[in-house]
Amino acid sequence: MSRVKIRSKPPAPVFAALGSDIRLELVARLSDGKEYSITALTDDLDLTRQAVTKHLQVLRDAGIVNRQRIGRESRFTINPGSITQAKDYLKRVSDQWDNAIARLRSTVEQ
Repeated sequence: MSRVKIRSKPPAPVFAALGSDIRLELVARLSDGKEYSITALTDDLDLTRQAVTKHLQVLRDAGIVNRQRIGRESRFTINPGSITQAKDYLKRVSDQWDNAIARLRSTVEQ
């Protein structure tokens, strides 16, 4: 049985970083394109600022968010390029599987 070959390297750090409900929530909060401080991102979360900071660091390391220091405060924004890259990768994988299933169906029907 042949394997479906994916033509590009998966953005594994992005997928790994998004594997947390808290980090998904932070990405959702940042997805409006505005800048947020840790204090603003911590609102309504049952987490300390330190915990949110650690989650944001994981997201920064994966290239999902950007941090800008303004005085003593850090402001965070989303990096849509990393999310787009992951979305594009999933689309390519999905298309390849759809093609493989169509070929299988055609073979079975013959």
